[in-house]
Amino acid sequence: MIHDILRMGDPRLFERSREVEHIGGPELRALLADMRETMQAHDGAGLAAPQIGVPLRVVIFGVERNPRYPDAEPVPYTELVNPVLTPLSDDDEEDGWEGCLSVPGFRGLVPRFARLRYEGYGPDGRHIARDVDGFHARVVQHECDHLDGILYPQRIRDLRRFGFTDVLFPEMAGTAGMDE
Repeated sequence: MIHDILRMGDPRLFERSREVEHIGGPELRALLADMRETMQAHDGAGLAAPQIGVPLRVVIFGVERNPRYPDAEPVPYTELVNPVLTPLSDDDEEDGWEGCLSVPGFRGLVPRFARLRYEGYGPDGRHIARDVDGFHARVVQHECDHLDGILYPQRIRDLRRFGFTDVLFPEMAGTAGMDE
């Protein structure tokens, strides 16, 4: 089922999500199926459960070829429950442009850790642990921020680097919007 995506201003997007207590059940599988359909319908690179109004610590992400991210390296499709992120170096940040399905039509330059380890569980309860960098690391951090009630504009250091996508990137006008 494709869900509406909550947009910035909805108070539910600013709440911390609860941990999933029962991994592997039919409710979690149904939620993940809905999230996958919703993300695909919106050409997203990722989606967090709070974006569809479900306050649980569940994210999905993955990119093979996406018209909104023509230069992005592939990110394997992942369903991650109760994620924990650990930077691999505290002084290893890089700025990158981000958008979000909950902040449609906008982009901003956001600092993120360049390399990190993420851990959590797959929908079947198996442990997942990966060390990642680049776009993969950025996508994971963006999605996991949603679980703590943080939207990417809150991380922007210079608001002159935040604006309408079609103004910042006129060459991208007419694409799907380059959001999340």
